[in-house]
Amino acid sequence: MVSSMRGGGSEQQILLLLRHLDRQRFEPHLYLLERDGDLLGEVPSDVPIHAFDDHPPTRGFYVPGKVFREQIRHLTHVVNELSIDVIYDRTFHMTMIAGGLKQSVPRVSTIVSPPEQAFPLVESRFLWLKHRHLRKAYRASARIVAVSNLAAESAARFYGLARDRIITIANPVDTVRMKNLASAETPPRDERLTFVCVGRMTAEKGQRDLVDAINRLAKEDVPPICVWLIGDGPLRTELQERATRCAPHEIQFLLRQRNPAPWIATADALVLPSHFEGMPNVVLEAFALSTPVIATRAGGTIELERDEPTILWANPNDPKNLADAIREFATRRDIATQRADAATRLIQTHHDIDTTVHRIEDLLDGN
Repeated sequence: MVSSMRGGGSEQQILLLLRHLDRQRFEPHLYLLERDGDLLGEVPSDVPIHAFDDHPPTRGFYVPGKVFREQIRHLTHVVNELSIDVIYDRTFHMTMIAGGLKQSVPRVSTIVSPPEQAFPLVESRFLWLKHRHLRKAYRASARIVAVSNLAAESAARFYGLARDRIITIANPVDTVRMKNLASAETPPRDERLTFVCVGRMTAEKGQRDLVDAINRLAKEDVPPICVWLIGDGPLRTELQERATRCAPHEIQFLLRQRNPAPWIATADALVLPSHFEGMPNVVLEAFALSTPVIATRAGGTIELERDEPTILWANPNDPKNLADAIREFATRRDIATQRADAATRLIQTHHDIDTTVHRIEDLLDGN
């Protein structure tokens, strides 16, 4: 279960699971609220898709909670009609819907962001009521999975859950597929130091801090910089206005790219300026492509460094410190290369797609 296939981290992880689930053990179905998104065409052909927006809404006056109750009824119909054995819900809203089912269908619920920070941003109305629904839904889940230890600890506090009920399974990355996607094209670039930043343009993703960091570097003696911003969102107009002040450096707005892998592979480094994260897929993708990473110490991102340095760090919400990290990268490229090599070893050991899917398969199978 996921809301749509518009291209976020949860959607990418759902696709990985659908591609790799053992068909001898499972017959997967995909349940969406909206049959929409660039990733719809990537759903495996043997996976039926069921969408709430295919179901005609009932008529009558609007009352708070009406759509939510209709979503529960529709999911109930799908679960009964198909005799579903287990549900995998991955986002706040999908967990609330699945938690409303009257049937005792086992659920594996995944927490992808620290709810103490993410929940107020994702759910803007009736927060107290939704919080109560979610607490009840998670407590009724057969298994609770978090993508990072930080997300697990945040969820335990926020929902009043026993910490030992939450299993941490870090997001995997399909290295072979990422390299194939990266080879699909070669984006044009010049001799300038080129960075790429991928993400929806919202305050918590930190692109404002990145633009301000480049503006700071415009006053310093550093090599010319080009930044590719991939994504869109409510802050795009503001970011474009701020970017006019960064000469001699340049920020290019590439908007949404269905396949950002070639840009990640071509750039000198990926920059992740987020204020918080659960377990950032885009960093794992950069690791898979041997692209160095500059990232903020934000949430689960910290857990992408273990026995040896893998990332050049900056502080979240701190454009000056981010500018310092970018300057260090520009002057010490050897350090970045060493960390990229360590990152490759990290994902081979801790984020292998087959190992991770096997763990999730066992949870879905009740083991």
